[in-house]
Amino acid sequence: MDKDTNAAFTLIEFLTWARIGRTKAYEEIDAGRLKIRKLGRKTLILRKDAEAWLESLPSAAA
Repeated sequence: MDKDTNAAFTLIEFLTWARIGRTKAYEEIDAGRLKIRKLGRKTLILRKDAEAWLESLPSAAA
């Protein structure tokens, strides 16, 4: 199965997908901008939540 079709990312998979570091990810989570789910100790981020977070980022001026 292609990783791009997964319904959820682990935190490590999300960091790779989003090309951000762990500190920035936790800043976004703590600010409520990135929604997570917990399965025991594992942190999961639904693909739809990851894409919504990405779409919510401001556009850069050219």
